[in-house]
Amino acid sequence: MPLMPSFPSAMSLTRRHALIGGAGVAAGLLLPSLARAQTRLQVTEGNVAPLPIAIPNFVAGTPSDSEVGNGVAQVITNNLKRSGLFAPIDQAAFIEKINNIDSAPQFANWKSINAQALVTGRMSRQGDGRLKAEFRLWDVASGQQLTGQQYFTSPDYWRRIAHIISDQIYERLTGEKGYFDSRVVFVDESGKAQNRVKRLALMDQDGANVRYLTRGADLVLTPRFSPSTQEITYMEFGQGDPRVYLFNIETGQREIVGNFPGMSFSPRFSPDGQRIIMSLQQGGNSNLFVMDLRSKSTTRLTDTPAIDTSPSYSPDGARICFESDRGGKPQVYVMPASGGGAQRISFGEGSYSTPVWSPRGDYIAFTKQGGGQFAIGIMKPDGSGERILTSGFHNEGPTFAPNGRVVMFFRDPGGGGGPSLYTVDISGRNEQKVPTPGYASDPAWSPLLS
Repeated sequence: MPLMPSFPSAMSLTRRHALIGGAGVAAGLLLPSLARAQTRLQVTEGNVAPLPIAIPNFVAGTPSDSEVGNGVAQVITNNLKRSGLFAPIDQAAFIEKINNIDSAPQFANWKSINAQALVTGRMSRQGDGRLKAEFRLWDVASGQQLTGQQYFTSPDYWRRIAHIISDQIYERLTGEKGYFDSRVVFVDESGKAQNRVKRLALMDQDGANVRYLTRGADLVLTPRFSPSTQEITYMEFGQGDPRVYLFNIETGQREIVGNFPGMSFSPRFSPDGQRIIMSLQQGGNSNLFVMDLRSKSTTRLTDTPAIDTSPSYSPDGARICFESDRGGKPQVYVMPASGGGAQRISFGEGSYSTPVWSPRGDYIAFTKQGGGQFAIGIMKPDGSGERILTSGFHNEGPTFAPNGRVVMFFRDPGGGGGPSLYTVDISGRNEQKVPTPGYASDPAWSPLLS
């Protein structure tokens, strides 16, 4: 059995830093060269046969580290399975037990259970108390290592390490960035429908580590992440008119974006995080305004007798999509980010609302209402290629994953129940419910943390 080269020092080849709740994570590449992969998942918008992958529990030297190692393997398994692009093999089918990741696996054992890719890993405690996590991704057919990394972090952040490793595997096998090391801000709802308490909440993209940001004294709506800082903008109904706020996740501090007459709502950051675009109601109509967060200067972008709302920037910041009823019923329009002529892009049956631009720039997601149904769909920025991803009684509020491949939204069945969060692939496949402590609505996906 050939031995793999020994690990270089943690920082000798590549270095990446990511903040995990204030704890630094250092990552180093285990091997300097990457093998030419025979195993590669071709991601298209049609049906994709999930790639069989084996993920044994990570090797560990102590019972407590073994528990963490098992947890890391399980989180990676769940992440890849939920993506719909991978089919993790049940550990009960494994023939070989991985005891040493420094030696090459017996690939015949993994071929016999039809694994095309194999993940091996190890968890160990350092003298200073930090956790060292190592993993390797193998192409079973060729017997070659595709990638490998090692990370150092506080033991409290093992779940985040699992998400980062999941992203590494996803990217190496699909050629696209992953989306697992990210968070979702949403509105947590509790109580009876007539008197529901709504709190701002934050969680990992898989529903873990839920944290409440507001107490529920006032109604909160439409939270949105900054693309460049650990800040959220949202709307709150307090004692007076609704106001748009900025909330710093790390410090818990909040501030009013601006004190405008009338209602301000549907806030969203510009791609550089320096501006907030929002809708301001004045009389019976509302128009779009943008505020520079440094100078606090405000620029009016639309001036119509209609209701213009739900603005969203293109990733390059050059254009804006928004919802307007200027044509008689709500439709999606696109215009330059500086204002000017707007072009209608939605022409299907029914009305269109809550548009949001994909981080990749290739699609705009929307809510479509008609025939008693609420659908979540996507279209290209010129309005072509409309595709309905899911339809039901009440679906609303789409938000894209950081890589643009998955859409999260909320569904409210009505009656005595409440809303829940769901994800669906942009192909319309693999719809899944996202676990939350209670009812949940208005999700917004963060950029990748690392």
